[in-house]
Amino acid sequence: MKLRITLDERTFEVEVEVAETEHADLPPAYPVGTARLSGSAASAPGAAKAGSAAPPAAVADESRACRSPVSGVVVKVVAAPGASIQAGESILVLEAMKMETNITAPVSGMIASIRVQQGDRVQTGDVLVEFT
Repeated sequence: MKLRITLDERTFEVEVEVAETEHADLPPAYPVGTARLSGSAASAPGAAKAGSAAPPAAVADESRACRSPVSGVVVKVVAAPGASIQAGESILVLEAMKMETNITAPVSGMIASIRVQQGDRVQTGDVLVEFT
């Protein structure tokens, strides 16, 4: 596929090849994909040991889940289970590479569960919050 890109009033024509990923089992970025265990869930007794693949977390309805767009650490949880929330409202804050990312609700509804807490490490695609 060819693309035309303009930078500083100079136009470049580039050819882009779409390659299949070698890691088909990894989840795509938020809001859809297959989750892996994160934070406190990964450190729970019986959880997968470091270096082994974590089993995917179950999500009843993928359209009602909020997934992490980046790998990082949960700095602050703003919302609470049972709270009514509108799409676009802040639900938590992640820190990645010394930058904070405000995570907002992808849908309106009631928060069914928050799967992370302050201080948890999360990976891209991990389920952070589920909505009813």
